[in-house]
Amino acid sequence: MALTRAYQETVLERIKHDPEFTAALYAEAISSLVEGDKQTALSTLRDLVHAHISFKTLAAHTGLNEKALHRMLGKNGNPTLENLTTLICTIEEDLQLETRVEAHWNKPKRRTPKQRDVALTYA
Repeated sequence: MALTRAYQETVLERIKHDPEFTAALYAEAISSLVEGDKQTALSTLRDLVHAHISFKTLAAHTGLNEKALHRMLGKNGNPTLENLTTLICTIEEDLQLETRVEAHWNKPKRRTPKQRDVALTYA
């Protein structure tokens, strides 16, 4: 029987040692937020916090309560926009990443309500 590691353990280890994977995971978290998939976004942000910055350190940097941070990034988390932006800015700073958002309007081929195509790029 082969020895295996837990999925969560593997992901956290890769986040710690692979900056490209970390950046891609962070980009996925932000994309999930934009697309309205709050649960995936919060789960991914939680993994990034576990791997790079502890909840205790995050609490110190944000001024938010550690238990409140656990609840915010938990399965049923529902952070306010203000708290979420504070978390994102702090995580970005810790990971040394920058988020850039670009929006492009594509002219419709036929007469329909204005359609917008949003393209996200991450550095």
